[in-house]
Amino acid sequence: MAKEETIVRFDEVSFAFGYKKPILSEVSFGVRRGSKVTLMGQNGAGKSTLFKLIQGGLKPEAGEVHLAQGLSMAMANQVVSRAELDLTVREYFQSYFPKKVYELDPKIDAVLEAVNLPGHKEGFHDRIMRTFSGGQQARLLLASALIQSPDLLLLDEPTNNLDRAGIEHLTNFLVAYDKSVIVISHDADFLNSFTDGVLYLDSFTRKVEQYVGNYFDVRDQIAARLEKENRLNAQLAKTIQQKKDKANAFANKGGKLRLVARRMRDLAADLEEEKVETRREDKTIRQFTIPTQEELSGVLFTLSAFSTMTDHKVRERKKKLELRRNQRLLLAGPNGIGKSTLLRAIANGTAKGVAITPGVKVGYYEQDFSTLDFEQTVLASLLAVAEEKIEEKVRALAAGFLITGDMAHAKIGTLSEGQKGLVSFARLVLEKPGLLLLDEPTNHINFRHIPIIARAINQYAGAMILVSHVPEFVEQIRMDEVLDMGR
Repeated sequence: MAKEETIVRFDEVSFAFGYKKPILSEVSFGVRRGSKVTLMGQNGAGKSTLFKLIQGGLKPEAGEVHLAQGLSMAMANQVVSRAELDLTVREYFQSYFPKKVYELDPKIDAVLEAVNLPGHKEGFHDRIMRTFSGGQQARLLLASALIQSPDLLLLDEPTNNLDRAGIEHLTNFLVAYDKSVIVISHDADFLNSFTDGVLYLDSFTRKVEQYVGNYFDVRDQIAARLEKENRLNAQLAKTIQQKKDKANAFANKGGKLRLVARRMRDLAADLEEEKVETRREDKTIRQFTIPTQEELSGVLFTLSAFSTMTDHKVRERKKKLELRRNQRLLLAGPNGIGKSTLLRAIANGTAKGVAITPGVKVGYYEQDFSTLDFEQTVLASLLAVAEEKIEEKVRALAAGFLITGDMAHAKIGTLSEGQKGLVSFARLVLEKPGLLLLDEPTNHINFRHIPIIARAINQYAGAMILVSHVPEFVEQIRMDEVLDMGR
């Protein structure tokens, strides 16, 4: 088949799901064989929904989705589902095939090598999925798609939880990959390394805009178009105001000049219609602060020992450190070393060698959002942690995190991963913790929100422990101490 063949084509596709407003409205675009395309858009705009429409898991309410005959596809999801967490590695990979695959282990080892996660070690295939770190799970998610050898690879936030080495390995893989890829990501540098086109899902118009070029090319094209349209509209607005001013002046003079005034108003109305509807930038969350628990003093957190995982072996380490009010600790180290495990144990009160001063309230942002009740509505989840159970106040706070309208009554499990992240930040504001634990807080979050989140975290006045593999984000946060668990 020719490389220029269109393998996916949306023809006037409309879709609404869960909300009164449509997610997609008469969307049309095409993806050619061998192309590597980025799908961009605001959190909750409908990017994951668009993937499901491509896969056939959802059906359009209007229009058609056309796929090339015999097209095979596979998707690497953002997170391992809750139902999959208790599977062994072998069971997990087998679940992606309709029939039993014989001699599966060598095939698993081959794709794990491709994602830089060697799986040939004894007992690896029998390990339970939940025992892997977030970064290791990210590699397993990608490998689960690769093992299917698809014509079209769909990747949803593949760099989340990956350390620098993992992102570099994934980038090199995608550059060399000779089949088609559509990727959802907010990582500009990662996208720019291999993208040759961008599909931008506008959350206001519900349309998909298609651009040729890498991410930075597209950004410049959009900026140039915005500047041109805003300049044109500014000129029209000036002319319209002049016509209105003249119309008012003539109308006040009476007589035949009133007819001239009416013509002036008609001309002004015609010019209004010539205004170009400029692209409205994606909404960003409002500036916010995470309040600190009151009456905190002295040492809030003490660490005397911790555990690391290397080659499936637990190693006990000694380290003495304390955190007081307004002191921050960065946990560093490669994927799988035990950073998230330590943070989770601290939050659960089960970490050996750790002491939290009695009375200190812990606020925990977990990367897989397992601290959230997926069956609760968003509003119920926020009210549950609010000191004042006043719905009006909680709704006002939620609106700052773009949680408005019907979304407040949606179950958390129905939200996008990015929206779950915003709910988690809103809960932290309401909880007013004394010790803040943050595990990869930028995962899934729209890049427009990240500077606001960094500012809020940097202004937090309690004790804080942070895990993040995003250097650009960490650089915005003042850190007092770094514990490199890999050394």
